[in-house]
Amino acid sequence: MRSIFKVSLLAASIALAGCGEKPDVAKTDAVKTDVAKTDVAKTDAVKTDVKAEATKTAKVVPGAPQTDLEKQSYGLGVSFGNYLKRALDENNKVEVNLDIAMVMNGVTDAVEGTEKLTKEEIETVMKELDALTRAKHAEMAEKVKAEALKAGSDFLAEHAKKEGVKTTESGLQYTVVTMGEGKKPGPKDRVKVHYKGTLIDGLEFDSSYKRDEPAVFGVGQVIKGWTEGLQLMPVGSKFTFAIPSELAYGERATGKITAHSTLLFDVELLSIETGAPAAH
Repeated sequence: MRSIFKVSLLAASIALAGCGEKPDVAKTDAVKTDVAKTDVAKTDAVKTDVKAEATKTAKVVPGAPQTDLEKQSYGLGVSFGNYLKRALDENNKVEVNLDIAMVMNGVTDAVEGTEKLTKEEIETVMKELDALTRAKHAEMAEKVKAEALKAGSDFLAEHAKKEGVKTTESGLQYTVVTMGEGKKPGPKDRVKVHYKGTLIDGLEFDSSYKRDEPAVFGVGQVIKGWTEGLQLMPVGSKFTFAIPSELAYGERATGKITAHSTLLFDVELLSIETGAPAAH
């Protein structure tokens, strides 16, 4: 807005300089005197009108960019806007709700070189913001952990009461659906299995049945609950496992599995494999 006002004054000066013949010196002096005595309120009113017009112009929404330069300029704005939106969304997730209007004021001031805080002040407040968001993330992570562990513990306590459910010393719960007659695998064996995995809310996160392709892997290369459970199964068996978080992925999240999740599996042991390890 200040730039527009300066340009307007410059244009007005050029226009006045180019009008008419060489002015009479006395008349020129009189004009200078009149200008010097111009009412301050009138000058302020002109400034206000210019500012209002600039604001009005700034609010006009332009059409789609046409030229290469317009498209490049627009693309830069969109890229920055998307980055800014992601940053704001991340802060909102941990209840650090920044003032969007003030954020945009900061962007405008930075572009125009009219920042209202010093470089040192900005560095200080940004460090404070970083510390706050870190603390909020940690607080929320602890809350999610506590909720997930409680939900898992409550589920396992009820599940253990069901007919046929057995609980091992480690806390693994299993139910025999079909007992096979083959050999039980050891911790260094490789096995071929079909399986389906779900969370305690019923969400299915993996299934070899849907891929129509059994999985082959080492008994000791999977989560602890699987390693223990597979060694209880003779080939040809089908078991269900309820695996506590500490025997599953713990604090790690993977795919649809959130941190500290209790997992449920239907597992069918097809065979103990021989030969070179298969990729999985």
